[in-house]
Amino acid sequence: MKLAAANKKLDSIIENVEKHGVEAPNLVEDLKELREYALKEQDPLVTKVLRLSYEYITENGSFDVQAQFEEDEEENEYPIEIEDNDNLLYLLNLLKKADHKINREEIKDYRTALKLELY
Repeated sequence: MKLAAANKKLDSIIENVEKHGVEAPNLVEDLKELREYALKEQDPLVTKVLRLSYEYITENGSFDVQAQFEEDEEENEYPIEIEDNDNLLYLLNLLKKADHKINREEIKDYRTALKLELY
C-alpha cells in the first residue's frame, strides 16, 4: 500500500489479528475500510483480494484458504497447511508491499483461491 494512512490502517489490522485472530473485533469493517484506500490507490488486485477476503471471513468465520503451495523435486505442488490466523497475517503482510513483483504473484494466488472457494 502506498498511502501512509493505508499503511497505518494495515498495521492496526495486523496488530488486531495477532492479538485476537480471525475473530478480531471489527475485522470485516477494518478490511472494508482498507479496501477504500486500495480504491483510492487504484490497485484493482488489492481491492479485489480485500473484498474476497472479508466476504470469505463473513461466510466461513475463518480464513482457511489454500493459496500457498510447495513443490517437490518433480515439480508436483502440495498445499501448505497453515493456521487461519497465520494465513491471514501472511496475506496482510504481502499487502504492505503489494507493488513488489513476487508479492503480487502471491496476492494473485490468494485472489484465485478465494474466488474458487466463494464462487
